[in-house]
This record gives sequence, C-alpha cells and structure tokens, in this order.
Amino acid sequence: MAAINTGSFAKALWPGVNAWYGMAYKEFPVQWDKLFDKHSSRKNFEEDVGSSGLGLARVKAEGGSIEYDEMRQAFITRYTHIVYGLGFIVTREAFEDDLYDVVGQKKAKALAKSMRATKETVGANVYNRAFNTSYTGGDGSVLCVTTHANFAGGTWSNTLTTAADLSEAALEQAIIDIGAWTDDRGIKSIFSAKTLIIPKELEFEAARILKNVDRPGTAERDINALVKLNKIPGGMIVSQYLTDVDAWFLRTDADHGMKMFERRGDEFAMDNDFDTENAKFKATARYSFGWSDPRGLYGVAGA
Repeated sequence: MAAINTGSFAKALWPGVNAWYGMAYKEFPVQWDKLFDKHSSRKNFEEDVGSSGLGLARVKAEGGSIEYDEMRQAFITRYTHIVYGLGFIVTREAFEDDLYDVVGQKKAKALAKSMRATKETVGANVYNRAFNTSYTGGDGSVLCVTTHANFAGGTWSNTLTTAADLSEAALEQAIIDIGAWTDDRGIKSIFSAKTLIIPKELEFEAARILKNVDRPGTAERDINALVKLNKIPGGMIVSQYLTDVDAWFLRTDADHGMKMFERRGDEFAMDNDFDTENAKFKATARYSFGWSDPRGLYGVAGA
C-alpha cells in the first residue's frame, strides 16, 4: 500500500508552478438517476416479488357454476447491496511541504470524482449487459430478449424480433411492441415509452429522428409521427457510460422496472496513523442496481 510522499508530487514543493491539471476536468451531469428509479434500503438486501393475477372471465352456462381462478406469487428479484470504496494515504511531510494544496484538496476532489464515476459505471453496466446471457433476472432471462417467460405460461418480448440499428422505423416498431404488452395472464395493459437512452455515438442520429417536425431523410415533408404524437415525451438521454455503440433502449412507465437501491450514500472519512503520522483518506458507498419487471425497458442490440 503505497503512500503519497514528497516524491510523488515533487513539483508541489517548488515555487513557480503555473497550474496543475489532470484531476479537475469538467464532469458529466449525473446520468444514472435517469436510467433508474432510486429507492432507499435499510436491509442487507431487497426483494421484489412478482404476482400472477387473474385471467379473463369465462362464459357461465345457465344454471352452471362459476369457474374460479387463482393468483400466485411469481418471479422473485433480489438486490444485494455491494460496498464500493477507495482511498489514499499521504505522508505528513508531503502535507507540510505542499505549496499548492495539490495533495490535500485536489486529491480529495479526485476521490469524489472516482466515487461518482464508479456509480455511473455500475449502473450503466446493467444496460451494457442487457443481452449478455451471463446476467439474468428473476425470470431467468437476460434483460432484453424475445422470450421472457410469463409465470402463468407463454412468453413475451422486449426487443425487436430482428435486431436493427436506431431508425425512425425501428423506433416506431418498438413503440408498437410496447403498446401490445400484457400482464402475466395475458390481459392487455397500458405501457408507454418515456425516454430514449443511447450511447454518445447515436446522439446525432437520434436528434435527426426526434427533433424534426418532418420525417427525417424525406423530401415530401410528411409529419414526423413520433414527434407529432409525442411518443417519447422524455426525449433522449445520452449516456457516456454505455459501451455498445449501436445498442439503444426505451425506458417505459412500467412499475418496478429499472431500480437502484441505496443502502448507504457516499461517505468520506480520514484518520491519522499514530506511528507513521501518515494521513489516510477513504470514501465508501453501498448500493445495488438492477431490474424487477423487464417491462420497464425495451432494448435493441443494433444490427
């Protein structure tokens, strides 16, 4: 465990340095809170339990008996909170001889930046792994797939049958698919898209689709139905932490979809070692990201 000493920032001990750079770049605004709904937790883990409701009513013959149905507990999703932490050690001499407050204030800011970037990365990885069979949810499927299981039987899809790059036609089909979703028993329910979530590589294409009152790429000046009907009211969210350059997602208004549980927020602390007189700085946080009802997201891996 190496300590930051007078040799680590030797120039901080000399007068005449005009500026220090590398630890104070501008940061992106918080993005994870637009990809997930935040909840608090006071337990070691949280569980969301799905339910399979009642089916459609049956025809009752004259004089015949009512047919009775049942409701059952369905898929269970567990959120296990993980502690993330980082720290650094500084010798007393490095503090004493630092002429520019590089070691103290700037390193503390760098630690805060690392904690924020970690949370963004952990959250975005839920999307980055949406098609990865190593990461499955309560129903045993990946987040975005054509064969999500209903507990009562049958399957449903929250991705295109044939993967496609982001386009007007692909977005329209996705919204049509979302509008056809049912509950676990096959009863039609209202679901709508809220926001389009994309990597930075798709920002320009998304802007041409969502910010034009006319259809993109046409000369006939047909209306842009996506804009006219306000089918994506929250607009687009560009995430710098998405790694697949052609994958795109639609967050929906389904309850209990994309979730983040905060067990403990960011905490910063410092202490001194009696023998060495070194100062220790650390930051920790405890949280979990995931999804319960995959109807909270429609995702396409791109062509």
